[in-house]
Amino acid sequence: MMRLPPAWILGARSCRSGASGSSKSDSPGSKNAPGRVDPQFFPPEIRVEVKAIACELPQRLGLPLSRLHVPDIRAEVLHRGLVAEISGTTIWRWLAEDAIRPWSHRSWIFPRDPNFEAKAGCVLDLYARRWQGKPLGAKDFVLSADEKTSIQARHRCHPTQPPGSRRTARVEHEYERRGALAYLAAWDCSRAKIFARCETSTGIEPFRRLVEQVMSVEPYTSAERVFWIVDNGSSHRGASSVGRLTQDWPHAHLVHLPIHASWLNQIEIYFSIIQRKVLHPNDFADLDELQDRLLAFQHLYQQTAKPFEWKFTRQDLTKLLHRLSDQELQPAA
Repeated sequence: MMRLPPAWILGARSCRSGASGSSKSDSPGSKNAPGRVDPQFFPPEIRVEVKAIACELPQRLGLPLSRLHVPDIRAEVLHRGLVAEISGTTIWRWLAEDAIRPWSHRSWIFPRDPNFEAKAGCVLDLYARRWQGKPLGAKDFVLSADEKTSIQARHRCHPTQPPGSRRTARVEHEYERRGALAYLAAWDCSRAKIFARCETSTGIEPFRRLVEQVMSVEPYTSAERVFWIVDNGSSHRGASSVGRLTQDWPHAHLVHLPIHASWLNQIEIYFSIIQRKVLHPNDFADLDELQDRLLAFQHLYQQTAKPFEWKFTRQDLTKLLHRLSDQELQPAA
């Protein structure tokens, strides 16, 4: 095999996994030492084997680890006798080629509802202003609603210090709990209007009060149809919740998302904004201050609010579910 140009030889550097990127075998003297293998001459088959090991769960390799780091992969490669010697830097470089990072992980929930696609598809159609194959009219409205539960008022034991020259803001680690409240909100997906209220807890009656807060004002009072997109929380779960809403407001329609599909609920986007801009870091003297801050931010946000640029369509959902169904998910031991 021909020697690669010098420009291809990378110097030692810190490993993304946290392990040191340097190794004795990377020093200039060791590359020419007897019995050493120049890392540039590893055949492609070795690279494939190393990447395959990196993509295995540690338990399947018989290792008492929760995840693999570069030193662990190197030890397994040497244990199998695939090569006589290899550096961590070389393994890291091979993994970086395909963005393989076995030391990191991502939590996820696999769809379990057998009617997931049908239920989620109805919601995605509403975001595209369609219902049962027909476009929505000018007097049809789509609302996304949910509750943000147990928002604590944490009073810091020492006053928060503002940022200064070469110093970030400082928030005392210890705090006193001054109670908690629930924040219920509904978002008009097309008009970018937010309706919200604070309650001592969630439940059927607090959600009813939120619905009344919205439906008792125009244009929703005289609308032909008002679609309420909700998850399966206890405040609005099952067929009984549909009956309650229809009884109170005959032109209101409750549309349930499938289980574990809150990521398809647009109100969650607004809640994430609330979390970042209002609630973190959490420093409130009492529940009154917490409530005032939430409602004041709602008024401030409404002045410049625009509809969210929702791009995930029913076609995207179908592709995603097909891709998930093609994956071989092994049950946990």
